[in-house]
Amino acid sequence: MPTVDGQQESLLDPDYDASIHPMFNGSAEYSGHDEPVEPLRPLNWNLLSSEEAEAEWLDLNAWVDWLRSTYGLAPTVIPPYWHRHDELIWELSALHLHWLNSYDPDGSPSAPIMWHRDFADARQRLREWVATCGTRLDRDRPTRQTTWPGEDAQPSGVEVVIEDRGADFVEFVVEDIAARRRIEDRARAGRAG
Repeated sequence: MPTVDGQQESLLDPDYDASIHPMFNGSAEYSGHDEPVEPLRPLNWNLLSSEEAEAEWLDLNAWVDWLRSTYGLAPTVIPPYWHRHDELIWELSALHLHWLNSYDPDGSPSAPIMWHRDFADARQRLREWVATCGTRLDRDRPTRQTTWPGEDAQPSGVEVVIEDRGADFVEFVVEDIAARRRIEDRARAGRAG
C-alpha cells in the first residue's frame, strides 16, 4: 500500500489519492509487492484480516492488469469483473503467487518456464470458468449456483452493465474490507466480554 510520511494509506480513507496506485493510473507495469514478503506463503482469502486483504486486493489487481496487458488476454480469459467471481479470484491469486515465486531473484533459473507451462493450464481453466459464470466484457452477473435437493432455491443474479470497472473494483474492495472489519470488531468484543 502507498504510504505518506510513513503512514499506510487506505481506500477507506476519504483523502486517499487513488491515482498514486498503478491500478488506477493506467500503468501496465508491475514489479511485485511494494515490500518484500518473506517467505511467500499460500494465500487464503477466507482468513485475511481487513488490513491484509486491502493490500492483497490492490497488489493482485495491479498484477492482473499487468498480466492481461502484457499477454494481450481477451475478456474470455480475464474479464473486467474477475473480482466479483470467487473461482476467478482463487485461480488468479494462485497464479500471481506462482509468478512471484518464479521470478524471485533467488529462484531457480528454470522457474519462469515452469510458470509459463502452468499459465497455459490456468488460461484454459479461466476460459472454462468465465464461460460458466457468464461474465463478459460489457456485462456481468453473479455466478449461478446449483440448488441441491433439500436446499432453498438460490436467487438468480441480475445482469449488470459494466460502466466503470475501476470504480466497481474500489467499491468491491471497500465493501470487503468493511465486512472483514465488522468480523474483527465482533471477535474483539467477544474476547473482551
